Amino acid sequence: MLTAMFLAPLVLITVHSQETEETITYTQCTDGYEWDPLRQRCKDIDECEIVPDACKGGMKCVNHYGGYLCLPRTAQIIVNEQEEAAAESTNGRNNVIRRTPADPQRAPPNPTHQIQCAAGYEQSDHNVCQDIDECATGTHNCRADQVCVNLRGSFSCQCPPGYQKRGDQCVDIDECTLPPYCHHRCVNTPGSYYCQCNAGFQLASNNHTCVDINECDANNPCAQQCYNILGSFICQCNPGFELSSDRINCEDTDECRTSSYMCQYQCVNEPGKFSCVCPEGYQVVGGRTCQDINECETTNECREDEICWNYHGGFRCYPRNPCQEPYVLTSENRCVCPVSNAICRELPYSVVYKYMSIRSDRTVPSDIFQIQATTIYPNTINTFRIKSGNENGEFYLRQTSTVSAMLVLVKSLTGPREHIVDLEMLTVNSLNYRTSSVLRLTIIVGPYAF
Repeated sequence: MLTAMFLAPLVLITVHSQETEETITYTQCTDGYEWDPLRQRCKDIDECEIVPDACKGGMKCVNHYGGYLCLPRTAQIIVNEQEEAAAESTNGRNNVIRRTPADPQRAPPNPTHQIQCAAGYEQSDHNVCQDIDECATGTHNCRADQVCVNLRGSFSCQCPPGYQKRGDQCVDIDECTLPPYCHHRCVNTPGSYYCQCNAGFQLASNNHTCVDINECDANNPCAQQCYNILGSFICQCNPGFELSSDRINCEDTDECRTSSYMCQYQCVNEPGKFSCVCPEGYQVVGGRTCQDINECETTNECREDEICWNYHGGFRCYPRNPCQEPYVLTSENRCVCPVSNAICRELPYSVVYKYMSIRSDRTVPSDIFQIQATTIYPNTINTFRIKSGNENGEFYLRQTSTVSAMLVLVKSLTGPREHIVDLEMLTVNSLNYRTSSVLRLTIIVGPYAF
């Protein structure tokens, strides 16, 4: 059987003044007590209710006057109710201040009532029980890896933040195994942890959330165009360039190598683009196609007695009067042999000069020129033939009617080259009338297939 009792001291203080003598009384509760305004006295504080885990190791907490005890759970406690009432009535300090003009030097008497403090408390200079801070005085028995926490009348040994007790040891808490603290990755450290973000992200100000890094704004790594995406970025190049193997820099695209059909004649690569050029006598149309320049309209260099004939890639000057003796010029490009001249009886009656231009390597067979009679006589028969200029068999004359025939190219011609082909129309009737006309066709083959 164990009896526990603690009485708070009552301290009276008298102060004298030289002016008037008066008494001011006030009550101050000591440690372990608080003022009860209803009962007008100090009442005991139940530390067992307000102090968390006041007792350790299976001990039970027993409140007593001005403090508490940690006792085995089998201990019996007897409280003297008369002493309890006396303790509650004397648990404060009644301070009396007297001001007496006659004795200003009178000092207050020293208190003579000695008190006995509970374990964990000590008597102060003011004759009250005050808590002993075992953590500050070093009288605790906490281990080096523990943290001492002072309590009223006692102390507690706790593990530092980030650690937990396992037996007598403080072991690190692996926060990374608990519900996710980190947005991406968690790295455990002794007593703590920190968060890491995946590539392309950075920690927000709360050190837990990961936010995307806009690489294009922060430090544009791309040589030309940069597009931010979640957690990364992609680079693109301007037209005429392509990404290099590092996916960052841009290299010029050689469009001339990608296709042989970029330009009709010649492709010239340039940084980020290309251009097409044409040979002399041609101009670029539409950026890629070559078109013949009609020099007879732009820079006619022929003499006055000559006519200018444009062909694919150039021009030539021919005499305005191509007639040779005994022929005379009767109209433009038409020469007639006079009947009065005996030599003309054995020659074609007329020779007409025509000019045409074709592209090099033209596909065959191909109709290229039509010959037709200008004068039709009744009861006559017209026949057509190639009189000269077809020694290599490049042409064939196909009669299309009684008065016309078509010149057909049957072998491809490569320029630059000039062919002169005489096409003859022979006319006969039943009265043995016979005459012929020749169309002298000059065919100019251009140097290119355009």
